[in-house]
Amino acid sequence: MKYNIYSFEKLEVYQLARKFKIEIKLMSQLFPKEERFDLTSQVNRSSASISANLAEGSGRSSNFDQAHFTNISFSSALETIDHLNTALDMGYINEEKYTALRVKLDAILNKLNSLYKYQINNKETLKKKV
Repeated sequence: MKYNIYSFEKLEVYQLARKFKIEIKLMSQLFPKEERFDLTSQVNRSSASISANLAEGSGRSSNFDQAHFTNISFSSALETIDHLNTALDMGYINEEKYTALRVKLDAILNKLNSLYKYQINNKETLKKKV
């Protein structure tokens, strides 16, 4: 049986965010058990929110609405940085792992920013905003 490939699935930023989410999930499984309902849960939710908001936003009818969800995705990526900072500060991840994750997250953030600018400056968006 064949299924549809939706536009958001073709976005490089979505594909990167999807892979990043899995990497975070695997990494957080190594956190202490007492963090299960705290940092582990928070970092998994914020990293999952990056790709989830891109998917949800793609179903909106205007670029302005889509840009809103891209902005939420960007904010979730920033939240993930804070959780990674905590993981580093608590010694749950080492500097090498932290740096590798931050480099990947910076690439995602840059692509989200570019997508947002495209969506917000699109002629269709400008008409609907007024």
